[in-house]
Amino acid sequence: MDTQIAKINTEAADLKAQIVNHKVYTQISDLPELRIFMEHHIYAVWDFMSLLKALQIKLTCTTLPWFPVGNAKTRQLINEIVAGEESDLDEKGEIKSHFELYLDAMEQVGANTSPIRRFIAALQAGQNFEEAYAVAQVPKAAQDFMNSTFSIINAGKNHATAAAFTFGREDLIPNMFHSMVNDLNSKHPNQVTVFKYYLDRHIEVDGDHHSHLALAMTSELCGDNLAHWAEAAAAVKEALQQRINLWNAALAEIKQLSVAEVAN
Repeated sequence: MDTQIAKINTEAADLKAQIVNHKVYTQISDLPELRIFMEHHIYAVWDFMSLLKALQIKLTCTTLPWFPVGNAKTRQLINEIVAGEESDLDEKGEIKSHFELYLDAMEQVGANTSPIRRFIAALQAGQNFEEAYAVAQVPKAAQDFMNSTFSIINAGKNHATAAAFTFGREDLIPNMFHSMVNDLNSKHPNQVTVFKYYLDRHIEVDGDHHSHLALAMTSELCGDNLAHWAEAAAAVKEALQQRINLWNAALAEIKQLSVAEVAN
């Protein structure tokens, strides 16, 4: 299993490097640029939670009457991750999902949360994704990102879904980004504290403990099936490429902001 995990890491190394070394991070110098980044990133955060719940639905029993589903070890792994991601503590000690925590961070920074809220409200009202995208005016790159994820989910291959979840995680954000957020937090007291907490929490929980659990889950689901490992690798590369595309879109909008500021 370790050999197959190492193989995926090798095959995805270039894509991961493109994400970690992306120019978007160096273009964020103050709150306006950070707001643009967060207004794109929020869709990846929501998407991540959807991947997680898709796995829980497939790998555990979420209907009545209850029956034991699948492998007990896999059930334990996914349920532990769900508890941490869906019911964590915010900086005040209140129970929130990481998505809700990110929304709080956006509001504190002054980022626009209306589009993501309209998008979710449209889906809750029964509209399909295309209708929700239009209502919320979701950025095209974010649409493609989510469409790609739900294509993987809807294919019904748990090992591929688990791989996309495991290797396309939020721990791909580099240390330099954390340093930049720390600097902004010092520069703008009481405006970046929640986002700093969100990132620190990901390092503490998601980037370490949960990543090990997710790797174990992917290995368990792929097993000795080489076809499963190949499909897992394809899902990983697709997820990472979509992340690069999303970052490209955020960067393009940040550059437009810079051009507008120079013109004024």
